Amino acid sequence: MNASQIVTCTGPARARRGAEMKDAGVQSGVAVAVREGKVAEVGPQDALETRYAGFDRVDCRRGVLMPGLVDSHTHAIFGRPRAEEQELRAAGLEYMEIARRGGGIHSSVRDLRGRSAEDLVGLAIPRLQRLASHGTTTVEVKSGYGLTLEDELKTLHVIAKVASIVHLRLVPTFLGAHEIPLEARATADGRSNYIELLVHEMIPRVAQQGLARFADVFCEPGAYTVAESRHILGAARQAGLGLKLHADELRSSGGAELAAELGATSADHLGAITDDGIAALATAPTVATLLPGTLLFLGKERQAPARALLERGAAVALATDFNPGTSPTPNFPLILSLAVSQLRMSAAEAVLAATVNGAAALGLAGETGQVAPGFRADLSLFEIEDIRELPYWYGDRRCVGTWVDGRQAYSGGTT
Repeated sequence: MNASQIVTCTGPARARRGAEMKDAGVQSGVAVAVREGKVAEVGPQDALETRYAGFDRVDCRRGVLMPGLVDSHTHAIFGRPRAEEQELRAAGLEYMEIARRGGGIHSSVRDLRGRSAEDLVGLAIPRLQRLASHGTTTVEVKSGYGLTLEDELKTLHVIAKVASIVHLRLVPTFLGAHEIPLEARATADGRSNYIELLVHEMIPRVAQQGLARFADVFCEPGAYTVAESRHILGAARQAGLGLKLHADELRSSGGAELAAELGATSADHLGAITDDGIAALATAPTVATLLPGTLLFLGKERQAPARALLERGAAVALATDFNPGTSPTPNFPLILSLAVSQLRMSAAEAVLAATVNGAAALGLAGETGQVAPGFRADLSLFEIEDIRELPYWYGDRRCVGTWVDGRQAYSGGTT
């Protein structure tokens, strides 16, 4: 109650496209009633106060109440940060060159392999709580820093353990195809052997144990080819996992086209997507998830072509890509700032990309991402008076409360 605006994002329980991205459903003079963890009603405040007289009240203090942000791409399970790589990039080394020298993902792999599950749980909890403190209520979390059967399973078990502790909705994704491990690169048949390990051992074990909802592949020159990615994702689909791709992040490779061909739930990054890739995603169910924080942190001058994707009719989502090497930020509203200033998206487009379409990128568009009757009461409250201020106050933490299934997950001053 007493919100300056309530941003409902109401509409179809699917990814929004085209003109649908223009209207985030901003209302004033209304309140939200929550019953048994779900939104019961959105309507005039006076009427709802009378109808729900016995319910607890939350005073929004003239702030903006909206759906909780859905961060559909993170790598939140890792050990130490990789601050030294930022200086290497400043000195002129490219991302893939750092990886070839054993840095990048390989550095995080060595670190994670040496840590216990208990250590990783202890590191992950405060990181995820920081995500919540910026308004996020649903977080996809990938494995991918283990690259052995044992260490990938360890990571996925860590995600499950953390999900039982933090009051956030976590969606686990298996990313054993994040890189070819260095030990596999050292032998002539190591690469093909590792891919067969992924297909015949890792993916079946992950699926049998119910440890992940999705499988992901880093489809990029220097990592996995389109043919290799198709092979791995085919095995994942056969095992009952949903499909995601890291696609066309730094160089064009046909990853977006492959995602569309397979009907993947999302194709992520897309910094180097081609016109053919845009055309493929425009007519596919696949959500184009853009990660502007990553290319900013890498010092790249070019961002993903958000306007072209939107104008061609692709479903566009935003996410943080929170990870230790290329996007170490838990601040999702900062990503909205980049969406407006760098990707030339409107505030409404950015908000819908971070809520409804983020949910669609996780197969959750029928459950969360909008403030509407029957949807989960996943809500965020910001100390602003107009939703356009959310991307405006860039880098500032304006979130003062989040709720997941109607239960408060973060409190920065609400009563």
